[in-house]
Amino acid sequence: MPETRSRQSAATRAYAHTKSAILGGRLAGGSMISEGDVATELGVSRTPVREAFLRLEAEGWMRLFPKKGALVVPVAPGEQHAVLDARLLVEEHAAAHVVADPAEAARAADEMRAVLARQRDAWAAGDVAAFARLDAELHQALVGRGGNDLLATFYLTLQERQERMTRSSLRVMPAVGTEILDEHAALADDLERGDLDAFGAHLRAHFATAFGERP
Repeated sequence: MPETRSRQSAATRAYAHTKSAILGGRLAGGSMISEGDVATELGVSRTPVREAFLRLEAEGWMRLFPKKGALVVPVAPGEQHAVLDARLLVEEHAAAHVVADPAEAARAADEMRAVLARQRDAWAAGDVAAFARLDAELHQALVGRGGNDLLATFYLTLQERQERMTRSSLRVMPAVGTEILDEHAALADDLERGDLDAFGAHLRAHFATAFGERP
């Protein structure tokens, strides 16, 4: 039993380590990695790393090639547009629900601003990983108040893709981070004012700023 728990712990560690490297861009889409690379880096055997790779393959982050290694699956053509399109639908639905109640709109705006303050700190500290994570959290603060638990649960499934996309954009356009912060502030202001038209316009502009395309 202790040996089984130890292997599970090592597999979990290998999974978290490798997935973090993929989401953070340290393992770029299209690159190859071997079980031995990760095993050596973490000081574990190949067996738990193999388990971690199988889990990552099942989630769509890797494609395994026997005796050759694992391919980090790049962002598929059209995936970014699909994610943004889904986000637009869910976030506009949530905003429409929230602004129907001024008190709820104020609470949602305050939640977003609280996350925004932490995101500003992350940006000032140069912590891109935290910035990307808080970016997703800020939008989830709105969706969580959208009155539809099914949509909120679905939106959570987009989180890792959101983070990967945000980090990718920041690598290509580092200065865009300050614009993202300003646009987040504008979205919170739109909600508090109950201005759904402005929110929709700012959200589309926000996507164009952060990802170079409008849904």
